[in-house]
Amino acid sequence: MKTMRQFLSLLLVLIGFSAYGQTDLDAYLVTAAKNNPGLKAKFNEYLAALEKVPQVGGLPDPTVAFGYFILPVETRVGPQQAKFSANQMFPWFGTLGAKKDVATEMAKQKYEVFEDARSRLYYDVSAAYFNIYLVQKGIDITKENLSILSSLKRLALVRFEAGTGSAVDELRVSMEVADLENQLAYLQDSRRVLEVRFNNLLDAEDDALVLVPDTLWDYDLSMDRTTVMDSIVAQNHQLKRIEHKITTWEKQQTVAKRVGLPSFSVGLDYTMVGKSGNPALSGAENGRDILMFPKVGISIPLYRKKYTAMVKEASLKMEAAQFEKEEKVNQLSSLFEATFRDYADAQRRLVLYRAQLKRAESSLNILMTDYSNDGKNFEEVLRMEQKVLKYALELDKARADKNAAGSFIEYLTGK
Repeated sequence: MKTMRQFLSLLLVLIGFSAYGQTDLDAYLVTAAKNNPGLKAKFNEYLAALEKVPQVGGLPDPTVAFGYFILPVETRVGPQQAKFSANQMFPWFGTLGAKKDVATEMAKQKYEVFEDARSRLYYDVSAAYFNIYLVQKGIDITKENLSILSSLKRLALVRFEAGTGSAVDELRVSMEVADLENQLAYLQDSRRVLEVRFNNLLDAEDDALVLVPDTLWDYDLSMDRTTVMDSIVAQNHQLKRIEHKITTWEKQQTVAKRVGLPSFSVGLDYTMVGKSGNPALSGAENGRDILMFPKVGISIPLYRKKYTAMVKEASLKMEAAQFEKEEKVNQLSSLFEATFRDYADAQRRLVLYRAQLKRAESSLNILMTDYSNDGKNFEEVLRMEQKVLKYALELDKARADKNAAGSFIEYLTGK
């Protein structure tokens, strides 16, 4: 049993990684699935629910009684001294099996809770990873722009010393540098916060370095909108849990009906008899114990209201779970539409900011050349440098947003 559970644990950890093709993120997802304490708690709750099945499927404990005759009752073969009795109750045929079915369905609910937690953990790890990537790109781009501004500052100083530029140009660059250095410090602090949050999801050391790629891969949603929604309805773990909940109450109706049927008991009595003083008894008969078997009984459930109420309760609970499923489908549909909108928006922004960044970089190169030659349009140089920084950051934000939206869609589809 232990070996089977270990195998099952490993299998559950590895399920769902086919949707991710990036080595670093895959490794982090595996680590999170193995180490995250919240996920371990959900899995142990599932294992505990499985242990409920043999508990409800077993027969009631037999009853054994012992009686001692203070005043022995005289019989033909001698005085009765003590009495033993044993009794075993048997519920109506199929009752125990029906109870096991209910416990099994409840365990399946716990399993779907675990699966949903696993899928949610994968999304949380992925989203945190994309945020770290975005902050790191902000750090890299800011450093690159600081380098550009440093070159521009030297150029402005050279032109001022040559008498062909203004001292204001150098001061303007210094102001821009100060702003970017402050922004850089904030981004570096933010990466630290995000890394701690990310490592907590993996149950790793807070200062463990998180590796991110130079350029984030482009997530591609291979299914159309209708197909994705159909997949959500068929595979979402929250919906599966509710489906098992419906089945649980359906099985509970069967249990309620069978509990209201008669149960049977089978037992035996054994009486210990002492030696008689009657000289007419033979040696074999004198003091012979008395064995009475079998003893059969029946328990008749006469008070029907409680059993009728049990059946009605299960029926109403099942109906309530069906309404719960309908409501959850509506909620998931709304959530998917909003996420699909974000995915499509990120895709459009990718196309837009690639083009805008290319235009801004070309414009900045032209303006830098003009300023180097005649010292004109310095304000335009600074303005265009800010646009280059903005579009570069927006481009990577679009990449991160698109991947995050794709990962959330994967979560909704139960992957």
